[in-house]
Amino acid sequence: MKSTSVLYRFSLVWLGLVLLATLTVQWLPLKDPLQQSLESMLAAPDATRWFGADSLGRDVFSRTIHGFRITLIVSFGSVALGLMAGGLLGICAGYFRGWVERIILMLVNVLLAFPPLVLIIAMVAYPGEAMLKVIIALGIVFTPAVVRIARANTMRFSGLEFVTAARAAGMGNMRIIFRELLPNLVPALMAYALLLIAVAALAEAGLSFLGLGVPPPAPSLGSLMASEQSRVLEAPHAVFFPALMLLLTIFALNLVGEDIQRRIDNRAGAA
Repeated sequence: MKSTSVLYRFSLVWLGLVLLATLTVQWLPLKDPLQQSLESMLAAPDATRWFGADSLGRDVFSRTIHGFRITLIVSFGSVALGLMAGGLLGICAGYFRGWVERIILMLVNVLLAFPPLVLIIAMVAYPGEAMLKVIIALGIVFTPAVVRIARANTMRFSGLEFVTAARAAGMGNMRIIFRELLPNLVPALMAYALLLIAVAALAEAGLSFLGLGVPPPAPSLGSLMASEQSRVLEAPHAVFFPALMLLLTIFALNLVGEDIQRRIDNRAGAA
């Protein structure tokens, strides 16, 4: 239990540092992530370049911090889109039931029939703003899972006494949904959102690694690893440090999300 508590605190501190660095990156005393230096090509880490330099002499630490900004924008944007669309559909399916539920579940099954990677690649291939396309594509992929969670929780809460009392008091459906059901659904959805953010961060890095994410010269964690993979034996720091930062962030998000979900389940069991 003690080791779990230490990891949980480390995860919170790490996520706080990542978020703070991402929000204040423009004011941090970092090197220009796009500035090239032939004299520093593949330079090893030292006191002036904590993560060393890449094949064009660009500072890997600065590019990693700037890359986090793209990763977090895509992650938070796609998860927010999935929560809004999936939450709305899931609540409607779980509350109204009948033909509304059947139509929504049919749409969910249609989305689930497409392999996620194929769906994302198909959407990203269309012309337009790369970051926006990735956000929309991942948001659509996340929507079916959110629909199922919102629907299951809505069905559970709809049968409890406080909803029955609200109906007896003459509340309309929209008022019951927004005043009674939604506040009880938010904790479960937020806990799941942290896990989805971790998945989205990994997905964005994978798409950037395949060349389907935000195009160069804007740095992203996936593109940093992809651009230096051919020199991994000569300069492993250029690939290792961005990968390590991504790994620690995903680990922290998963740990915090699972802990919050465990507390919600324990509270529901006690009730």
